[in-house]
Amino acid sequence: MPDIILIAECFARLMTKTDLKRLRQIVLAMVCMTGRVTLVGLSRWTEKGGSYRTIQRWFASKVEWGALCYGR
Repeated sequence: MPDIILIAECFARLMTKTDLKRLRQIVLAMVCMTGRVTLVGLSRWTEKGGSYRTIQRWFASKVEWGALCYGR
Protein backbone atom coordinates (compact mmCIF):
# COMPACT_ATOMS: atom_id res chain seq x y z
CA MET A 1 0.00 0.00 0.00
CA PRO A 2 2.82 2.52 0.60
CA ASP A 3 3.67 2.22 -3.12
CA ILE A 4 0.37 3.90 -3.96
CA ILE A 5 1.27 6.81 -1.71
CA LEU A 6 4.68 7.11 -3.39
CA ILE A 7 2.97 7.39 -6.76
CA ALA A 8 0.72 10.11 -5.36
CA GLU A 9 3.85 12.00 -4.26
CA CYS A 10 4.75 12.42 -7.93
CA PHE A 11 1.75 14.73 -8.17
CA ALA A 12 3.17 17.07 -5.51
CA ARG A 13 4.38 19.66 -7.99
CA LEU A 14 1.06 19.64 -9.85
CA MET A 15 -1.33 19.87 -6.88
CA THR A 16 -1.66 21.96 -3.76
CA LYS A 17 -0.56 20.43 -0.47
CA THR A 18 -4.14 20.32 0.72
CA ASP A 19 -5.42 18.51 -2.37
CA LEU A 20 -2.55 16.04 -2.21
CA LYS A 21 -3.28 15.31 1.44
CA ARG A 22 -6.97 14.74 0.65
CA LEU A 23 -6.09 12.49 -2.30
CA ARG A 24 -3.79 10.41 -0.11
CA GLN A 25 -6.55 9.89 2.47
CA ILE A 26 -9.14 8.97 -0.15
CA VAL A 27 -6.83 6.49 -1.89
CA LEU A 28 -5.95 4.75 1.38
CA ALA A 29 -9.62 4.56 2.35
CA MET A 30 -10.61 3.11 -1.04
CA VAL A 31 -7.93 0.43 -0.81
CA CYS A 32 -8.96 -0.58 2.72
CA MET A 33 -12.74 -0.47 2.49
CA THR A 34 -15.07 -3.22 1.41
CA GLY A 35 -18.50 -3.05 -0.16
CA ARG A 36 -19.96 0.04 -1.78
CA VAL A 37 -17.79 3.10 -2.11
CA THR A 38 -19.78 6.11 -0.95
CA LEU A 39 -18.84 9.47 0.56
CA VAL A 40 -20.02 8.30 3.97
CA GLY A 41 -18.06 5.07 3.62
CA LEU A 42 -14.93 6.94 2.60
CA SER A 43 -15.22 9.30 5.54
CA ARG A 44 -15.57 6.36 7.92
CA TRP A 45 -12.46 4.62 6.59
CA THR A 46 -10.20 7.68 6.56
CA GLU A 47 -8.01 8.63 9.46
CA LYS A 48 -8.07 11.93 11.32
CA GLY A 49 -8.81 14.81 8.98
CA GLY A 50 -10.91 12.81 6.54
CA SER A 51 -14.38 14.01 7.45
CA TYR A 52 -17.41 13.79 5.20
CA ARG A 53 -17.05 17.47 4.37
CA THR A 54 -13.37 17.01 3.46
CA ILE A 55 -14.28 14.24 1.05
CA GLN A 56 -16.96 16.49 -0.47
CA ARG A 57 -14.43 19.30 -0.90
CA TRP A 58 -12.07 16.97 -2.74
CA PHE A 59 -14.71 15.86 -5.23
CA ALA A 60 -15.89 19.46 -5.69
CA SER A 61 -12.37 20.76 -6.39
CA LYS A 62 -11.03 21.15 -9.89
CA VAL A 63 -8.13 18.83 -10.69
CA GLU A 64 -6.18 19.03 -13.93
CA TRP A 65 -6.27 15.29 -14.67
CA GLY A 66 -4.70 15.70 -18.08
CA ALA A 67 -1.60 17.31 -16.57
CA LEU A 68 -1.43 14.61 -13.89
CA CYS A 69 -1.63 11.82 -16.46
CA TYR A 70 1.18 13.25 -18.57
CA GLY A 71 3.27 14.51 -15.64
CA ARG A 72 3.70 18.00 -17.01
